[in-house]
Amino acid sequence: MKTLHVDSIRKSFQNRVILSDIYLTCNQGEIVGLLGRNGMGKSTLLKIIFGSEKADQKFVRAGSRIVRNITDGRKLINYLPQENFMPNGVRIQKLIDLFLEPQHRQGILEHDYIKPLLYKKNGDLSGGERRIVEILLLLHSKADFLLLDEPFNGLSPVLRDYICEYIRQLTPQKGIIISDHDYVNIIKLSDRMLLLKDGHLREVKAHTELVELGYLPKSHS
Repeated sequence: MKTLHVDSIRKSFQNRVILSDIYLTCNQGEIVGLLGRNGMGKSTLLKIIFGSEKADQKFVRAGSRIVRNITDGRKLINYLPQENFMPNGVRIQKLIDLFLEPQHRQGILEHDYIKPLLYKKNGDLSGGERRIVEILLLLHSKADFLLLDEPFNGLSPVLRDYICEYIRQLTPQKGIIISDHDYVNIIKLSDRMLLLKDGHLREVKAHTELVELGYLPKSHS
C-alpha cells in the first residue's frame, strides 16, 4: 500500500499567509475530505500537491517517489480542477484514447453514461456531462492518488449520488483527497475529514467540531 505524504507546505500571497506548515497523509484505499470556507486555500493546496502551483516551501512524496512538479508525479497523482480541463474540439472517444493507457480504457468505454457520448465533441456536451467524463477519466487512470476539487459542480443530485457510489467502488485501488462545497456528500464519503482554516489544517473527528470551529452553523450541532 502506497501513501501520499505531504509536509511543510507554506504559501504566501501579497504578504498574506495562505498555508502555514501544512501536513497531511492519504493512503491507497482511503478517502480524505478537505473542508474549508471560500478563500481558505483548498484549491491552492491541491494544486501545490499536484505540482501545478508553486509553494514557498513543500515536501510531497507519493509512495517512494519525491514529487517536485507535475512531471515527477505523472502516473502517480492526478488532479481534477474546478474548471473543465479537456479541449472542446475533440471527440470523447479520442480523449479517452489520449488520456488513458489501453489497459485502463475498457471500463469507461463500456460505461452506461459514456457510451452515448463517445462520438460527440467535448464542447457539445452539457456542463454535467463534461464533469462526468472528467471524473471517470481520472477514476479510471493509472494514478494511485486523485485530488478532486469540486467534483460535484454542475451535477444533479442523482448524478452526485452515483459518483459517490462509484468513488467508493474504486477506493481500494486509489487514495483520494476530495474537496467540495457540498459538504454533506464530503462528510458521508470521507474516511477522515480535514478542515483548513486561517492557514492551518486540522483533523476533525465529529460534526460538532465543524460547528465549534465555525465551518457549520449552530443549527447543525
